[in-house]
Amino acid sequence: MEPTDFSRLSELLKMPCRIAVVTHSNPDGDAIGSSLAMTHYLKHKGHDARTVVPDDFPEFLKWMPAAGDILIFDNDVKNAERFLLDADLVFCLDFNAPDRVQAMTKTLEQAKGIKILIDHHLDVVHFCDFELSNAATSSTSELVYDFIVNMGDENLLDKNIAEALFVGIVTDTGSFSYACNYEHTFSVVANLMRLGIDAEHIHRLVYDTWSESRIKLLGFCLNEKLTVISNYSTSYIVLSKADLERFNHKIGDTEGVVNYALSIKNVKLAALITERDDFVKISFRSKGTFNVNDFARLHFNGGGHKNASGANVYLPLGEAVKKFVSLLASYSKELMPAHHEV
Repeated sequence: MEPTDFSRLSELLKMPCRIAVVTHSNPDGDAIGSSLAMTHYLKHKGHDARTVVPDDFPEFLKWMPAAGDILIFDNDVKNAERFLLDADLVFCLDFNAPDRVQAMTKTLEQAKGIKILIDHHLDVVHFCDFELSNAATSSTSELVYDFIVNMGDENLLDKNIAEALFVGIVTDTGSFSYACNYEHTFSVVANLMRLGIDAEHIHRLVYDTWSESRIKLLGFCLNEKLTVISNYSTSYIVLSKADLERFNHKIGDTEGVVNYALSIKNVKLAALITERDDFVKISFRSKGTFNVNDFARLHFNGGGHKNASGANVYLPLGEAVKKFVSLLASYSKELMPAHHEV
């Protein structure tokens, strides 16, 4: 795929049209933040734009400007399909392959509109007409900022866009604790601050609005469900559907739990293995050189980033756990404990 031709994209966006902004299933802060920012921007340019997501997203993101206007495919299939199929342009944000939108995949593939990918994941499947993809970037939100600037529309950036982009960057870097060793990331954040956002308040809205049941679920995970395999520098947490029901689980309640498992000294690989209705969801995290994107892709048909990836596994929970643990011996050299590491 050739480098992004911003002049051609600029021509496409000159005349008002219908534009669908699509992101992946189980949308996180970067997915929602980048999509809302793009939708705000496109509306400023006079387009009939709307964010369309495959399924619902966490409560701690629903305060964001225009979050209530998001069209959720699972909740309104007919209108979501109609908007996507009638769109002249389709922006595909924060995912690298059409199957990442799960139940919406067929509709996305049938959509006749010109497709534009903006993403920062590895191993892109080239399914769009235009691509802006950079796996070294902190987040898709940072790439959306770059897109707007490269389109010559920096003057259209406003507080609503800035808040959405800040949420995407701060959540996909773990509050600037990983994937952010680049000067440009902080330059972007500084520019967002100049647009009048309250970074401290946004951080509280995202991270300090937990329910009592979510706090108790985290305690349960760490006290009763955490397993550490020291000789393979690995830790993992397993949650059954019964566990989730016990703590009145809501979408987003397990967000970030896997990072606690990774925070243990000398652990290089961590996993959160969660039973869903029809599959088992696994979130992988790693430190240093261990590549969980390759691990997820090779063994679980998943993927993501070098140090953060995931997969949906269509096995019973016990078999999924057994498979994960059985694979560790094959990576014994890479996972060999190094007691000087943190």
